Order: sequence, then C-alpha cells, then structure tokens
Amino acid sequence: MPKSKQQSKHSEKQVRIALRRQMRNRAVRSRAKTFITRAEKLIFAGDMEASATAVAESISALDRAAEKGIIHPNNAARRKSRLMKKFNQVQASAAEVIAEEVPEAEEKKPEPEKKAKAAKKPKAEKKEKGK
Repeated sequence: MPKSKQQSKHSEKQVRIALRRQMRNRAVRSRAKTFITRAEKLIFAGDMEASATAVAESISALDRAAEKGIIHPNNAARRKSRLMKKFNQVQASAAEVIAEEVPEAEEKKPEPEKKAKAAKKPKAEKKEKGK
C-alpha cells in the first residue's frame, strides 16, 4: 500500500500508464500474429507469389515488435525462422513438381540443331597480353 497521498497519486498514474501501454502492446502483438497466420494460410494454399509478400509483411511486423520491446528479439527470430522454414519447404516441393514436369515437356519438343561456337581465348590470356 502507498504510504502517503502523493505516492498513491503516483501509483494510480502508473497503473493508468501501464494499461495504455498494455493496450498498445496488445495491438502490435496481435498484428504480428495476424500477419503470421495469413502468411501460413497462403503458404499451405500454394499461392507462392502472395505468400512471399505475406511472409515479408509478417517478418517486418515481427521486427517492429521486437524493436519496440513488445516481444523479445529471440522470440521474433524464432517465429521468423519457423515461418521461413515452412515457406522454403513448400517452395522446394513446388520446384520439384516443376522439375518433374519439365522433362515431359522437353520430350514432346524436337531439339533444334546446335551451332558450333568458335574457340575463343580465355579472358586471363587477353589481360596478360596487354601488360
């Protein structure tokens, strides 16, 4: 309990300040969480272009929250790492699917004749001649 009237006024003001900060911090924390969930939904939906922008937005939101001291920097780093891991796994699996489709497309197309290139001297030899 506060000892004097002045201390009680000060403690009441500190409570009001803490509530204001708590509301502001909650909004920033909630915004970061919203961006993360939005990015995860887009990642698992398979929309790579939209998910790339969503991942960038969520990383930015996490960095802002960590910079302001709302979440610990290691917490932000861990969340960013988990999000990027999911994004990279889906991106790699999409690349594998494309790689499997490419040979099928190449089999259908006839190969054009290759032109023989004239033998050129390496650039290193050209530089030595100039000295």
